[in-house]
Amino acid sequence: MVASDDGNQPDKTAVRGAGPRQTWAALPWLVRSAVVWSACLVVISAGLYLLARITLLVTPLAIAVAATLFLAALLDPVQLALRRLRLPAALAALLSVLLLLGILGGVGALVWSLTADQFSELGEELRQGLERTRDFVTSTLPVSDQQLDSLLAQLRQAISQQQVDPVASARTVAEVVGSILLALVLLFFLLKDGREMWRWTLRRAAGPNRDIAAEAGRTGWHTLGSYSRGTMLIAAIDAIGIGLALVLLRVPLAFPLALITFIGGFVPIVGATVAGAVAVLVALAANGPTTALLTLAAVIAVQQIEGNLLEPLVMKRQVRLHPVVILVAVTAGTLIAGIAGAFVAVPIVAVAWRVVDSVQRQRQAAADASDSASGPPAPDSPPSKKAPSRPSTAPSGSSPSGPSTSPAGPDPEPA
Repeated sequence: MVASDDGNQPDKTAVRGAGPRQTWAALPWLVRSAVVWSACLVVISAGLYLLARITLLVTPLAIAVAATLFLAALLDPVQLALRRLRLPAALAALLSVLLLLGILGGVGALVWSLTADQFSELGEELRQGLERTRDFVTSTLPVSDQQLDSLLAQLRQAISQQQVDPVASARTVAEVVGSILLALVLLFFLLKDGREMWRWTLRRAAGPNRDIAAEAGRTGWHTLGSYSRGTMLIAAIDAIGIGLALVLLRVPLAFPLALITFIGGFVPIVGATVAGAVAVLVALAANGPTTALLTLAAVIAVQQIEGNLLEPLVMKRQVRLHPVVILVAVTAGTLIAGIAGAFVAVPIVAVAWRVVDSVQRQRQAAADASDSASGPPAPDSPPSKKAPSRPSTAPSGSSPSGPSTSPAGPDPEPA
């Protein structure tokens, strides 16, 4: 009995005095996995929250920088074409920025000249359209005129109660104007000295990280350029198709609605849906439910052609994202920075995904190359029978070390 008691006593003390490693090893693997993944999720969430807070503090600067990168990727082919004509870098960058401003100003002036006379007629058409919409709602839905009037009165009261702060409005206008001016200045310098800035950044990296950073930068810039040009082309096609449908249906303000469709095309899925809804509502208020249904059919047809035919051709597979990722990115960008955040969220996610994928592929390729270099030479071992001999180990050991170190030396130099 004493022996058995003495034999059981160390086990109890060992369990009571078990250290953290023994306690961790005694847990089931499911609990350990849950603890590890929960800790990783907490760290990632804290990092994203901190990044979002910092972005909120410098929202105008962040939006200006994102818009600058987007426009620089869009105008980079123009700037390179001007440089091929032996123009100085500053002049080529200035002409590219002026070309952008000229296109935006010309489109705005054209839309205003074509639709300025329609604004005076739109009020009366909207009033008549609202009357027809009211009759349609009360005749088809179980809603009386008194209930509809009460609902409209509550809506007007809610709108009238919202007071506009003049100081906040002036601050918002100042931030928008400042962001636009900052984006234009940054765009000029990025087109002029962007490549020199990138070379200077690469010279700060050392060793194999330089090659990884160079490849990741090229991949990210190519992705941003392809996304910006592809998105602009798709948005232009959507605007032209829906604008022609509105003109044929004689919907008022067809050109401004086409311009809204073009701008909304830069926000995938959400922008096209909102722009189409605005066009349908204007057609319903101006020309009645028949024209509204025809407008809805035209919008759906154009969007189906764009999504199933044009987007796979214009937007390459390396640029396209899953719709779930796009919706989450647009929602997060809208919550963080409003409409401007919705515009820049998707290209940021696309570029970040391609950069991370490029870095992973580079590291995997480097790991595979190191494994193949450190392993036994499979093609040379069968014909050579002198490998097991002792005197030949010194030369054979020195020969792999020479070729393995020589490529690693000059690699950082050309990069």
